[in-house]
Amino acid sequence: MAGYAAVDQYVKDGMIVGVGSGSTVVFVIERLIHLVQKENLNIICIPTSFQSKQLLTEGKIKIGSLDINPEIDVTIDGADEADRNLNLIKGGGACQLQEKIVAFNSKKFIVVADYRKESSILGSNWKKGVPLEVVPLAYVPVMKKCESLGGKPLLRMAGEKKAGPVVTDNGNFVVDVDFGEIKDPHSLNQKLMAIPGIVETGLFIGMAEKAFFGEKDGSVSIWDKNGNVSKL
Repeated sequence: MAGYAAVDQYVKDGMIVGVGSGSTVVFVIERLIHLVQKENLNIICIPTSFQSKQLLTEGKIKIGSLDINPEIDVTIDGADEADRNLNLIKGGGACQLQEKIVAFNSKKFIVVADYRKESSILGSNWKKGVPLEVVPLAYVPVMKKCESLGGKPLLRMAGEKKAGPVVTDNGNFVVDVDFGEIKDPHSLNQKLMAIPGIVETGLFIGMAEKAFFGEKDGSVSIWDKNGNVSKL
């Protein structure tokens, strides 16, 4: 319901639409496919990951790219955690670099997530840390620098199906850093981006306009960046 509501409120005919990654975005794509196939909506989508591109292609939706479509009307994406001012932690799916580039180049950035991602302070619900996309040769010194900032870094490993670390679509590693509760995400993001070797962080500060949360009772809560909450 949250994914459908975000699409219905923000996607119009003729738009360039950024499409994020993750489990929640599957429903966003499902709604986009319906509107394109059943209501002849004419849109071009910019996917942030191979997963999104594959789903959009299977739905016969036109795929664009930033070099051809550098200005995006709206981007709809998920989040791992959101605070009351819509500062986000993203990157659980290791796509935070592409996601941030697409979101930054959008006139509007909208989040869709479930109630478990709601938070008053970043780091209070999401316990896996801030994902950092890191150039492989720099991951050890980057981890040392993160420790000096009070973090507990961990190189993300691929798991049972692949030996070695997770490798992003850009050929980089992901380091997850647990900073506990993040009371000043803007300051932390600045400090992290000043470390050579960190390509991008999973902290999305002041970028989102609204967030649609699917609640446990089946309702939808809509948060805006000023801390206001409404219900659908």
